[in-house]
Amino acid sequence: MKFLDPVRTGMFELVEPTVEDVDRIHELVAGYADLPLGATDASVVSIAERLGVPALAALDRLHFSVVRPRHIPAFTLLP
Repeated sequence: MKFLDPVRTGMFELVEPTVEDVDRIHELVAGYADLPLGATDASVVSIAERLGVPALAALDRLHFSVVRPRHIPAFTLLP
């Protein structure tokens, strides 16, 4: 569980979805139903939009490379 150490030590902040995020998650899941985009990845997109986050670390890059966020043309995917 070493990958959780940065969260446990405060290096990363845990952010909860808001009611507005849930509305956006629903919109994303419906809009990308052909992908299909699940609620987990849609929640990451929604919260990233709200916080203005331009880059995401992801092992499964497919969904995040297809989804077009509202605040930027596309996410920068790390690593």
